Formats: sequence, structure tokens, C-alpha cells
Amino acid sequence: MSEETITVADVSEGVGGESDLAAGTPISLPVVEILTGRGFITGKSGSGKSNTASVVIENLLSNNFPVLIVDSDGEYYGLKQEFEILHAGADEECDIQVSEEHAGKLASLALEQNVPIILDVSGYLDEDEASAIIKETARQLFAKEKKLKKPFLMLVEECHEYIPEGAGMDETGKTLIKIGKRGRKHGLGIVGISQRPADVKKDFITQCDWLCWHRLTWDNDTKVVSRILGSDYGEAIEDMDDGEAFMMTDWAESIRRVQFHRKRTFDAGATPGLEDFERPDLKSVSGDLVSELQGITDERERRESEIADLRRELDKKRQRITQLERELEEAKDMSSMADTFAQALLRKAEAPYRGGGGRNLTREAADAERGRVADDGGAGGEQRTLSTADGETHAADGTGAAGETRDVDGNVRTADGEPTVEEVASGVAPNGDSSTRHRSNGSGADTSADGAASTVEANDTAVEAATPEAVPPTEGVDIADARSRSGFDRHAELASFAEGTELRRREAVVEGFARAVRSLDDVTRAMLAYYRGTGRATAEEAHLASGGSGDRRFAYSRNKTLRRAGVIEHRSRGEYAYALPDLVDRVYGDNVDGQELTEVVAEIENRAGLTSAE
Repeated sequence: MSEETITVADVSEGVGGESDLAAGTPISLPVVEILTGRGFITGKSGSGKSNTASVVIENLLSNNFPVLIVDSDGEYYGLKQEFEILHAGADEECDIQVSEEHAGKLASLALEQNVPIILDVSGYLDEDEASAIIKETARQLFAKEKKLKKPFLMLVEECHEYIPEGAGMDETGKTLIKIGKRGRKHGLGIVGISQRPADVKKDFITQCDWLCWHRLTWDNDTKVVSRILGSDYGEAIEDMDDGEAFMMTDWAESIRRVQFHRKRTFDAGATPGLEDFERPDLKSVSGDLVSELQGITDERERRESEIADLRRELDKKRQRITQLERELEEAKDMSSMADTFAQALLRKAEAPYRGGGGRNLTREAADAERGRVADDGGAGGEQRTLSTADGETHAADGTGAAGETRDVDGNVRTADGEPTVEEVASGVAPNGDSSTRHRSNGSGADTSADGAASTVEANDTAVEAATPEAVPPTEGVDIADARSRSGFDRHAELASFAEGTELRRREAVVEGFARAVRSLDDVTRAMLAYYRGTGRATAEEAHLASGGSGDRRFAYSRNKTLRRAGVIEHRSRGEYAYALPDLVDRVYGDNVDGQELTEVVAEIENRAGLTSAE
């Protein structure tokens, strides 16, 4: 093989050529030097550099020497017109679509099975993906050649993109430089092609065994020619014809002006003209040849599909975890409040009655006390006993143990009317507020001090009481600790502000209302903003839209805060409406006209953060 040559050009007439050969003399290149050496072909676009590379490749393929072409512009598939060559890349027009995972198999086909390959990277939209497959293929070729030591040529188009002169060379460039420096002793040759020699790393150019300089016109490029070949060549190169080049080789130790032959196969890189473009018939490769490559593709697609499924499942689980964490936090708040309520009720039950002796009124003590009073009442015959619904007996005149009184419902009251534990636990609050049950005329009908408003309150109370974790009334019981943790008592700030004395000053009104709304926890305040945006909604809808879980228990607990503060009002069928403007009107409306009141409400909403989502 050392004596084999390929004829690629003829000596050309013109300035700059050596005179040892007459014009028209054929120029041949030694095959072993081309396959194992380092070459560089350059020239501006249209000068003929790709034609020169194709002529060299055609001659090698005709002599059954395989090569691998890194095609950056999709110009070399025309070789399939005459040769059975594997066209691998990203486009559907390729014989097989490949990725970095195929690099090992491509190297094996090229070196072990003598399959010529076009690695077409023009179809990769991601430059990193294209660079990765070039790097890995070059690395695999180098690694296999260390053992095989088989003469083999790798040709790289647009090499300035991978081995640039300045900074920025990545792992792909470093691998190509490694082949240029050390590949020859393993039998692996490399040829770089570029239209901008000034942009190619000079360490690569100066180490090349053979170079072809086609027409160049840019000053920086002609300066490179002058520095390497001489100033006469730097001036002459601007006037070269298409296909003409200065050829410099180590084995001939001369610089000749030559005219390269025209390529025989279809020129896919030619500039399109007005004539009809007709793609010739191209040879296809054997199906067996690409079957293993297709198996790699199928395996990769299967893994990618599995990974996509696992990612979707992971996203679902993460969303579920986030939802459960929110529910857990709310459950902790409710559990903490429930524990505090229970402790407060126990303390209330053990406290001394007003005017009493400070007895510990446990259930056993209460039962014993009731039995003693009943015995005392029966002795004198002056008191009649009545049986209540729970089977206990009490004095007919309404008195009970230790001066206790009972109303017509059988509820025990102290001498000064303070409610007992039973009332607190059952939801009956003192002082005749809207949640207190009043009986009149023995009819059993519920009435309240504020008429129709109590009906809405009763409906709300009924809905909220129906929830499994509804918070019980707390009148008369100190639950400040629990409320401060849960934010459950924020309505008190609005209520206390509405009863203040600074309502005549606009700034005080705006800041007071805004501060009270801002004091609400994030979810509750977001619910208020949701009511403002939608007009009316259910508690569950507002809770879910505000980052809560939508759980009925938590929704109504937070909703109660807003309702008691007066910033939302019950409408019908479990829906509530935004009522902050009405509340401001009630406490401040007498001091301003309608337009200013609207401005005050808008300013409150803005400061309170209720309009931030708009």
C-alpha cells in the first residue's frame, strides 16, 4: 500500500507555481500519507475546497479505502450516487438517525467492517448535541486504532468551529488536536477543511503534512498564507481560479500551483441556480448494516419513554406531597386549638363558682351534690322535684345544688346567671349574643336580639357545626394562646377597630382597616381577596383557590374568621359575598360622600394587599 497513489490534479499555469513540472502534468498523492497524515484544505466559499476534498475521497473509495466524513453542511451525500456509503445524522433523509450513543458502533463499522460513513451533523438543531457525537466518535476511533493500527482517514468540514485559534476550545476540539498530534503512529489520519484559515488554531495548521490553499481574499487570511508560504503566494492567492490551489506537501518538499479535477459524483454543495434541480438516484445501504444501529436507537427511545413516564409519576407524587403537607399543617393548627380548648374547659369546670366555696366540681362531685339537694328538698315537703330529659331530678322552683338555677331547658345556671360548663360545651354562650339560644313563652322557638341577622348567623353556625373539626364557641374561656398561633382571632382586630374613636380621620381609617386585614394569615387573607375578585363563592372554593387543601373543616374555620370580622357576609346555599366596602360604609360613611368612600375602600384594599394579584 505504501506505493499506491491517487491522481487528483494537474499542474496549472500562473504566478507562484514551481517550474520543475510543465503545465498539465498530473499530480498524484501517496495513499498512505493521505490516510495516516494530517492535511488542511482551505479557501473562501466557492473557491473549490469541498470539490478538492470530494476528489480525494472519491479516489480513496474507488480503491476500497474507507473514510469517515464529518459533514457540517450536508454536502457529501452525493457520494452515494456511486458508492455504498452509510449516511448517518439527524435528518429523515439519512439512512439512520444517530446520537452520541451510536458513536462506538459507528467506529466499529468503519474500522472493523470497512464501511465508509458520512456523519452528517447539519441536521442537529442543538450544537452541543452535534459536538458531542463528533467528540465521542473521534474518541472511539482513536481508542480502537491503538489496537488495530489500520490506516484510516477522518475528514472534518468547518474545522474552525471545533479547533478555533482563540479561546473557547471544548472537549471536541481537544480530541481532534490529540488525533492530529498522536493519531499518525496509530494509523489514524485527519484532514481539516475551513474557509477561514485565520480562525483555525495555528498549532494544527503548522503540523500538517499536506496543505491546499484555494482562493482567499480577506486580509487576515492572506496574511496567514504569507506567513506560512511566503509573501508572493499571499498576493497571488487572491487571483486563483475556481479549483486552483497552491499545494504544499512534506514528501515533495515543493509548492505547486495545481488545478484539481472535478468530482464525479453529484455536487450537493453547489450553489443552486435557475436550472431545474434533480437529485440523482443514490445507492442505499444494506438493511443488515443499519439493524444494529437501529437497535441502539430503539433502546434509547425506550429508555427516554420510561424516563418521561417516571418523571410524570414523580411530579404527581410531589404535588400530592405538597398537598398533604398543607393539610398536615392545617391539621396541626386545628389539633393545637382543640387541645387548648379542652384544657380551658377543664380549668373552667374546676374553678370556684361566684359566691361559692371553691369546690372542685368534677362529675362525681356534681352527681353527689345533686343527690344531696334532692334529699334535702324532699324532707321538708316544700319543694317539688322535676325530672329532666337526662333523668336527673331538680327543684321545681328552679333552684339546684348550692343555689344553682336551671332554665326551662334544664341547663344549670349560677346565682348570678353565669353559664355553666354544660352551656359552654354545648355551644350556648352568655350575654345574649347572636349565638345564644333564647326561649320564650315555652314554645321552644329560637329568637335573637337582632332579628333577621340571627337567622343568617344561625345558618352559618349550623353549617360550621356540621363539620367534623369545627371549632367550638369560646365565650367565657381563655384561648388566647391557641388563637395567637392559629390566627383564628384576627377578626377581633377589625371588630375592635370598628368600635374605635378615630374614625373621623381618613388616614386612621385606611391604615386601621389595612393593618387589621394584613394581620390575617396568608391563606385567610387570600380567601378574602378571592371573595373580592369573584363576588361570591363557597368557603371550600375560596380555600382551595387560596392555596388551601379545600377541606371543609379548614375552609369553614378560616371562613369564620372573615365572617366574624364583618368583611364577608353569608348569602345563600353556602355562598359568601365580599362585604369590606359595606363594613367601611357602616363605620365611616357618615363622614364622607359616596365618591370619597369608594376611594377610601380602594386605598384600604391596596394597602392590605387585596389587589396585588390584579
